[in-house]
Amino acid sequence: MKRKSQVTTVFTVSAIITVLFTIWGIFPERLLGNASLLNVTTKLQGWLSNGLGWFYLLSATAILLVAIFLIFSRFGSIRLGKDTDRPDFSYMTWFAMLFSAGMGIGLIFWGAAEPLLHFHSPPFESPTPEGDARTAMRYAFFHWGFHPWAIYAMIALAIAYSTFRKGRPATIGETIGSLVNDRYERPVKQTVDILAVIATAFGVATSLGFGAQQIAGGIHYLIPSVPNAFSTQLIIIAVVTVLYMISASTGLEKGIRILSNTNIFLAIVLLVATLIAGPSAFILDLFTQTIGTYLQQLPSMSFRTAALEPVEREWINGWTIFYWAWWISWSPFVGTFIARVSKGRTIREFIIGILLVPTSFGLLWFSVFGGSAIWADLFGGASLIDAVNDIGTEVGLFVLFETFGGFGTVLSIIAIFLITTFFITSADSATYVLGMLTTNGKLIPPMRIKMTWGFIQSSIAAVLLYAGGLSALQAVAILVAFPFIFVLLFMIIALFKDLSDEPDERDKWIETYKREEDKLG
Repeated sequence: MKRKSQVTTVFTVSAIITVLFTIWGIFPERLLGNASLLNVTTKLQGWLSNGLGWFYLLSATAILLVAIFLIFSRFGSIRLGKDTDRPDFSYMTWFAMLFSAGMGIGLIFWGAAEPLLHFHSPPFESPTPEGDARTAMRYAFFHWGFHPWAIYAMIALAIAYSTFRKGRPATIGETIGSLVNDRYERPVKQTVDILAVIATAFGVATSLGFGAQQIAGGIHYLIPSVPNAFSTQLIIIAVVTVLYMISASTGLEKGIRILSNTNIFLAIVLLVATLIAGPSAFILDLFTQTIGTYLQQLPSMSFRTAALEPVEREWINGWTIFYWAWWISWSPFVGTFIARVSKGRTIREFIIGILLVPTSFGLLWFSVFGGSAIWADLFGGASLIDAVNDIGTEVGLFVLFETFGGFGTVLSIIAIFLITTFFITSADSATYVLGMLTTNGKLIPPMRIKMTWGFIQSSIAAVLLYAGGLSALQAVAILVAFPFIFVLLFMIIALFKDLSDEPDERDKWIETYKREEDKLG
């Protein structure tokens, strides 16, 4: 009997597009001029940020409001699966998995650097340095708080509900099937899946590029003889590619689960050690105070476009719009992965867990590392920003650790190891998700499909670093996220259409009560 091919249309088209894009990036600017990858993506990034920044802001905030509504709605008690299904993973393992997939490398890369950069280049000037410090921390919380996790939660909910409650294939295209005429259903679903795959491939590649930059920067900072150059980054990508492909071959239950638990353990060790070595009382005061100002000013920050302040608008384009686009480009990957490990949870439990637990840990993380960096600049007599500006954003964490003396070297080694394990986990999880999306939603995708996507991911990351480093990474993240915003909004509409068909839990309770009464006579 002839074996059925595992290669789908979605896989073929997505792979061709990503490979062509990668080949385009190999050609240097001196050969292509204005048609080079960096020039084209940068121009498109500027157009999207300036012309449609308001759309990114409104969309992200609307998604957060929808997530909050679902917590308190009658739909909250609906289980993602059959009513008798229960979760496959413990809370600790579940939180570790979604945290590792959802933020991972980004927290390590930006934890100290972002608040420090905001402190020295704030979105708007304050009368005092202390005011700039408060603004810096509040915006770091804003960028890594409820908005990104709401985006992840809603796409994950749509996929989990469609897959486990409705019994559909685990693809993103299937989640909007109820909105499409039967005649166009197949091409529409395939187009949506292709957009999701491309967004995932480039979104994850952006983070892998950040990870390679930071590992190279950290090694160079500890061992100056090792150059912080593209050649070093390329070697790091090659080595880590081999490691995450080995991990990918072990499956979800072994490789990703073990790595996720390792990540959360190392992250807690690094967090606690830095809290103890740093200005502990100041950090905890700052954490507590910033939570209050973040919650208080969340509405105004969510809608702030700086329409009448060109300089401030440029800051919003470079930070807030970039982040919202980055989270959206990551959302197909993170959403699919979270959905895969969340069977059996109720919608209320699911959304509360995703919104509160990773957000709380992330805000504490920024308070510890960002707060320590700001304290060193304000009160410690250090000038960390000079090193960051001279060497690069990727060394922000290691510059901070240098202020701790010999203990800082130990922390730097732990940090490099943690970045590496986050790198492997993110890439491993992404190959798994890309395999699912390009094999009609198979919950255990074929190994050769996963390996193919692993190689493509690493190639994209290497090419983006070669083409323009951080600028190219940011430009591509914004570019690939734009078409997927519309997919995400349609997914939410389709989810509510399906949820509206669910019987009210109160009606089910009344029916059960009546049946029991009838039995009793």
